[in-house]
Amino acid sequence: MDLQKIANVVRGLSADAVQKANSGHPGAPLGLADIGTVLYFDSLKHNPANSSWPNRDRFILSGGHGSMLLYSLLHLSGYQVSLDDLKNFRQLGSNTPGHPEYGDTDGVETTTGPLGQGIANAVGMAIGERMAAARFNRPGMEIVDHYTYVLAGDGDLMEGVSAEASSLAGHLGLGKLILIYDSNQITIEGSTDLAFTESVKQRYQAYGWEVLEVDGHNIPEVQKVLAQARQNETQPTLIIATTQIAKGAPTKAGTAASHGAPLGDEEIAGLKAALGLPADQDFYVPDELKKLPELMVQKGQALEAEWNQLFEQWSKENPQLAEQWNTWLDGTLPNLDEVLTMFQPGTNLATRVASGQALNAIAEKVPNLVGGSADLAPSNNSFLQGEGIISAKDFSGRNFAFGVREHGMAAVLNGLALYGHFRVFGATFLVFSDYMRPSMRLAALMKLPVVYILTHDSAFVGEDGPTHQPIEQTESLRLIPNLHVYRPADAEETAWSWVEAMKRKDGPSALVLTRQGLPMLEKPEGWDFTRGGYVLRPEREELALVLVAAGSEVSLAVKVAEKVEKEGFGVRVVSVPNREVYLSQDPMYRSKVIPADVPTLAIELGMGIGWHAINPDGRVYVYDVRRFGASGPGPQVAEYLGFSVEAIEKHIQSIIKK
Repeated sequence: MDLQKIANVVRGLSADAVQKANSGHPGAPLGLADIGTVLYFDSLKHNPANSSWPNRDRFILSGGHGSMLLYSLLHLSGYQVSLDDLKNFRQLGSNTPGHPEYGDTDGVETTTGPLGQGIANAVGMAIGERMAAARFNRPGMEIVDHYTYVLAGDGDLMEGVSAEASSLAGHLGLGKLILIYDSNQITIEGSTDLAFTESVKQRYQAYGWEVLEVDGHNIPEVQKVLAQARQNETQPTLIIATTQIAKGAPTKAGTAASHGAPLGDEEIAGLKAALGLPADQDFYVPDELKKLPELMVQKGQALEAEWNQLFEQWSKENPQLAEQWNTWLDGTLPNLDEVLTMFQPGTNLATRVASGQALNAIAEKVPNLVGGSADLAPSNNSFLQGEGIISAKDFSGRNFAFGVREHGMAAVLNGLALYGHFRVFGATFLVFSDYMRPSMRLAALMKLPVVYILTHDSAFVGEDGPTHQPIEQTESLRLIPNLHVYRPADAEETAWSWVEAMKRKDGPSALVLTRQGLPMLEKPEGWDFTRGGYVLRPEREELALVLVAAGSEVSLAVKVAEKVEKEGFGVRVVSVPNREVYLSQDPMYRSKVIPADVPTLAIELGMGIGWHAINPDGRVYVYDVRRFGASGPGPQVAEYLGFSVEAIEKHIQSIIKK
């Protein structure tokens, strides 16, 4: 197989696609074509006919702007990426979007584009391989045995998320993780000398990685260095590949001008002349390579068939493990109804404590539920009791010690969720979800069922003060499409939140939980948590106002309603633990819960501007906090911010009398 010829065809296809779209990044595909070709046609263990084969090597293009490199490789390898797909690069509705998107394109393992995320996702996948191997492999029958490769550039290594994840990878000794660093010394603004002069080699050595170096355009040397990297079973490997951006372009090679704009017809003509490609043919694949996809499919099918034989033998000898394997992969859940009724009337618990109890009850029934905290497990109540902690020497545990690495944790969880087999959760204080937000957004975009435990949800954090008191975080998380944000009002709602989050297969969930204790609220007969909002306390007098709240403010709302009704005004209290789900209900149900012909007051101990949507045809008032908090005991801070029965009652009187 002439790998150099394949690499040159990859260059031609990539340049033509960017030029036809009049949009894209040609420099990276031209500079990385040699490395990409070695990976796909020599190194990777994969089956283009089955991109979900469990024992495939994973490949992640962390620098997602170079997507045409990946699409060209997928096309020539035999994945479901046609020549017409390449011609429709970056067009609306095509399966070759501007950046690789998980679920859109056959063979794409994760959505990349925000730099550094792909490296962290790869760390999660490599952890998944080690964890699955620890659970399923048996002597002589290693059904989990593959590598995770990630290709990254200068921008990926500058982003902090990659540093957090790489540090964790070195600590865990992920020997089957291979990171190839495209060291072309060019960013959008020009030379990396403008802002990036550190020794990447020494940094990764300090993380505990093996570091190798290679000329990224010398195909035999790339093959050798990859083989060497695979020999190290105790350390992840960084391969520093010296390359030239836009290699082959006559005037733009090695320049920032080739990074993010089409090369132009004249430059492409010169490129093709240098590569030995016909200048008058776009999207050219020579006759001798037209059967390459078929050959790669045959090779991949043979690899999978060999594995299938091993898997069949393993299944016969380990029938219970085989059943577990299938259950974990297809996401089947046991019945969790017992969890819904685990808290008794009269319970008074912080919802973070109730969450910890519900989590452990679920974990007993769902043995593939794994996760951890960013060094806050005792505060988050997120530790799985009786289960071990993942370490370099033992991946059989179920608890992660992520360290103080919120952003890295969230991105690693995405990779682990993408890997398959495991249901995952991560925990920190709500205020630090700001560090996690880019990864949470990508989880929502990729429809990954990650669960986030976010505690200390309001000014009741108290003495730690405004730096630790979340004001805008809950509302900002509600803005992320497809992220279900649950803010339960008591222990019972917390259990329901956990079960609903576990049932989700098409997106992440955030559980926003209190530090302070909350009373168990009396629920009316027929209450329905699954609809996102329900009448918690019906009015006892003629309805004058609907009081809407979530979380700790629901019990406050009940106290307010009881006091206001002593004056003859009927107040209904509606608990809305998940506003997005409630707003998706049919109008008839919503009008029953919150009628349009009476005023509605939503209260939230934080920013609550989104509550205006709760009753679009009626009068909606919002009583919230639009300033940072203060340092002091939690109850005193809440009262200082206006969250007392007296202050809210006074506000209600002003509404009713209008």
